[in-house]
Amino acid sequence: MSSSGTVIHPRMETVRSRWPDERELLSRVSAQDLQAFERLYRMYRPRLARFLMGMLQRPQLIEEVLDDTMMVVWQSAGNFRGSSKPSTWIFAIAYRKALKAKARWPQPVEDEEFDSRVSPDPGPDQQLHHQRLHDALIAAMDHLSADHRAVVDLTYFHGMGYREIAEIVDCPVDTVKTRMFHARRRLKQAMSASFSDWL
Repeated sequence: MSSSGTVIHPRMETVRSRWPDERELLSRVSAQDLQAFERLYRMYRPRLARFLMGMLQRPQLIEEVLDDTMMVVWQSAGNFRGSSKPSTWIFAIAYRKALKAKARWPQPVEDEEFDSRVSPDPGPDQQLHHQRLHDALIAAMDHLSADHRAVVDLTYFHGMGYREIAEIVDCPVDTVKTRMFHARRRLKQAMSASFSDWL
């Protein structure tokens, strides 16, 4: 983790290289370019689905909230002014839509397959370690509040820094840091000793 609170991931350079392309796509979407929207949808669907699973813990709501999010992107792309990354703007929409969905359906439905999903991270030599780590972290995250899960998910699974997360969840950076502090403490209690050093 860097001093700014950003977790460094190998895939971050790939994500960074997409920013100009995503800005161009949003500009085209604002002009009702359906092909640009479909490309943007394909780029963001896996990332948003994983984020929403952590937020909602209701598999049957994920598609609905994801579609609601992308509908806002389609209708409001012209409102994106470029003061933040496209991913920050889109994840902020998803976060607000997820909170509204949670308010409508407050009790989570257990997803028996949730803890057995394979980590998307590449590398066959580390696949077992990544899978065990992924499973342990996901299971531990079930004990966190929605706000704490969002901060952990955006940090560890999307490689975002505190400033960007603060924009997404619409709160001060210090609040994000406080949530992460408490979330890490809870996660360390829930995870085995062999994995808690990773947090």
